[in-house]
Amino acid sequence: MHPYRTHTCAQLSSANVGETVRLSGWIHRKRDHGGVLFVDLRDHYGITQIVADSDSPALPVLEGLRVESVITIEGDVKARMAETVNAGLATGAIEVFARGITVQSAAEELPMPVADEQPYPEEIRLKYRFLDLRRETLHKNIMTRVAVIADMRARMAAVGFNEFSTPILTASSPEGARDFLVPSRIHAGKFYALPQAPQQYKQLLMVAGFDRYFQIAPCFRDEDPRADRLPGEFYQLDLEMSFVTQEEVWETMEPVIQGTFAAFAGDKAVTPAGEFPRIPYDEAILKYGSDKPDLRNPLIISDVSHHFTQSGFGLFEKIVGSGGVVRVVPAPATHEKSRKFFDDMNDWARKEGFAGLGYVTRKGGEFGGPIAKNHGPERMAELYAELGLGENDGLFFAAGKAGDAAKLAGAARIRVGEELGLIDESRFALCWIVDFPFYEYDDEAKKVEFSHNPFSMPQGGIDALEGQDPLTIKAFQYDLVCNGYEIASGSIRNHMPETMVKAFEIVGLSKADVEERFGGMYRAFQYGAPPHGGMAAGVDRIVMLLCGAKNLREITLFPMNQRAEDLLMGAPSNPEPRALRELSLRVVEPPKKEGA
Repeated sequence: MHPYRTHTCAQLSSANVGETVRLSGWIHRKRDHGGVLFVDLRDHYGITQIVADSDSPALPVLEGLRVESVITIEGDVKARMAETVNAGLATGAIEVFARGITVQSAAEELPMPVADEQPYPEEIRLKYRFLDLRRETLHKNIMTRVAVIADMRARMAAVGFNEFSTPILTASSPEGARDFLVPSRIHAGKFYALPQAPQQYKQLLMVAGFDRYFQIAPCFRDEDPRADRLPGEFYQLDLEMSFVTQEEVWETMEPVIQGTFAAFAGDKAVTPAGEFPRIPYDEAILKYGSDKPDLRNPLIISDVSHHFTQSGFGLFEKIVGSGGVVRVVPAPATHEKSRKFFDDMNDWARKEGFAGLGYVTRKGGEFGGPIAKNHGPERMAELYAELGLGENDGLFFAAGKAGDAAKLAGAARIRVGEELGLIDESRFALCWIVDFPFYEYDDEAKKVEFSHNPFSMPQGGIDALEGQDPLTIKAFQYDLVCNGYEIASGSIRNHMPETMVKAFEIVGLSKADVEERFGGMYRAFQYGAPPHGGMAAGVDRIVMLLCGAKNLREITLFPMNQRAEDLLMGAPSNPEPRALRELSLRVVEPPKKEGA
């Protein structure tokens, strides 16, 4: 007999009754029923109930052990009585009577519970992550992640992609976030960077003639954490294709992404491959107030500025007259809502940093609120008719500069949808956002900057760069969005050296700058580069959505906390003086804050 186990804790069934077996695992729970001790023994695969009574030599040992101790049990498989069968457990028809026990490792008193998954302070959960990972939900989420990645790999191979590994120690990249720098011992004073993405390498693979590349790529960015982005590192399904249009990228990847979602969606519907809506960026900002729209929300934002060029509501007339806009979010069937519902929305907007959220109420065709009173019932009726709203529908107003109004309207659309229970939780709604602006104006720096990926091909090529206002140029750039989250981003790449130089000149970089910063790729493009494009899908976000988790830490093995600290391993830590000397480095303490 195997020294540790003949079966896992999920394998035994009625077919094994009468057999002598050996099981190993963790003591999950203990229940003392007056001389009879029931123990739930847990391993990676499941749980088996162990029974010990006064006839079992294992009883006194089990009584003295704490939960989470690791033991090996040898015993007899017995059928449970009909009234004690646990239909919710794979092994619920049997139990193992303990004839012998070996203690492999006794547990100390636990700093956090494992069997009961009640909320627990994050600091404790991360410090004792090895215990946290034993919890059923988190353990299951991690295994879902493993399965999702395996599924992605299989689907990519099936459509002709080969997996390549690109370097981890590399040069700085203009991906928009801070690099993690790695000092070089051999080249004193110089630094490598951990890759923010394998962008340049995957393009070089296309230049090298490999045609279809992918990898589950680790990426490193020194940026502040948030719920949908972990500090430090994340993983993406990275891919690139040669001789393709952006339509071919979409047609290739829709079945892959849709197939993975469908495989793990359970009873939730998934947008069919070939039917992902393709929404231009400008349309997304207008209709949804965001380039990450949640299409499960049926509410559509409309621009009603033309209704207020002349209006009794002076505030809106002044805003429109000075170049601003008025956007509206419908609030259907709110005739039974009290005035407090609308006032609370206005208070919420102010707490979010906006000037406020105007509103109009309507009940049985009668308009209410200051906007309706000043604008007039006839004009309000015209506005409602244009929007297709009914006699019991309310309306929220966001007014100001176009960008500010879009942002407020987008946030209000989400909140109204949630408050009114309009979000369809039974599906994963996927769409492409396309035709992104190539450039944007940085108000702080007072200059034009790239709005997305600087290596994208501008629509119109070099002619557009030379003849158009930069802020009107669109890019062959696209994002894949699911339920309000950006889950992938990509583009057709700029593979022409002269076009690349011109694109960077518009943001203030010279040809010499391009040669210095992106010399490898710039040189490569001068020796025959195929038209190519690709994308990167966020593995972490996809798994988070599929698991129904609200935070990436719930689908990640060993995440950092909100301060980018690894509480389990104690990172970051102070280096030894000898290590600093070998790297020719000296730590300069940051200036102390006043009053500190």
